[in-house]
Amino acid sequence: MLVSTPAIILHAFPYGDTSKIVRLATRDLGVQSVIAKGAVRPKSPFGARLQAMSEGTAHLYHRSHRDLQTLSAFDVTNQHASLAAEMRRYAAAAALAELVLRFAHEEPQPVVYDGLAGALAALSEVPSEAVPYAALAALWHEIVLLGFAPTVDACVRCRGTLADRTPFSLAEGGLLCARCGRGAGGGALRGDDRAALHAFAAGRWDAPPLPAPHLAAHRRLLVRFIQRHVADDRAMPALAFWEGLT
Repeated sequence: MLVSTPAIILHAFPYGDTSKIVRLATRDLGVQSVIAKGAVRPKSPFGARLQAMSEGTAHLYHRSHRDLQTLSAFDVTNQHASLAAEMRRYAAAAALAELVLRFAHEEPQPVVYDGLAGALAALSEVPSEAVPYAALAALWHEIVLLGFAPTVDACVRCRGTLADRTPFSLAEGGLLCARCGRGAGGGALRGDDRAALHAFAAGRWDAPPLPAPHLAAHRRLLVRFIQRHVADDRAMPALAFWEGLT
């Protein structure tokens, strides 16, 4: 059955001498693997359309019992070319694509798709000084949409009210109140850092301005949260590369 669906290319690689395997995030079918036959031939109708992060409409022959579908055409609406103009933008987009590719389902998840599309648009369009904030918002919010939300509105342990100085328990996946956080190791979030974490989890990049060391600490917290609660300590190369950028 020929199906047309909004889609974003997460990854593409050669297959044989003339074709490509493409991993798509689709709005109507979840994450799908497709073969684009003849895609690398000089006169292929796919041309240069099958680039990572390209957004458009995928036309594919879909059979539910198959692991590999056949891509008939891909109509590009936005290639997000500005992502490639700055390493920080592209690295954040690649980490986001890796997250969706690894942990989204092969079933409809419209909110996950819409979150990805919105995040790529933000990463493409925000001013350069806002890229670190847009990246943190994109990744934290996609985690929430995938079902791995951190607890940031109440104590993760007792559901009590949070104090001004609020430790984040990596093991438990959220903030701790004053009583539960007594003696907790690691630093405490307060003021602008706590407000920023709330904004990022909601997908907002307009967080209070933070010093560079604080932004680096937010990146470390995010990556460690993903490794522990999402990836089960499996390697995520694109995420690790993004974290290491200054």
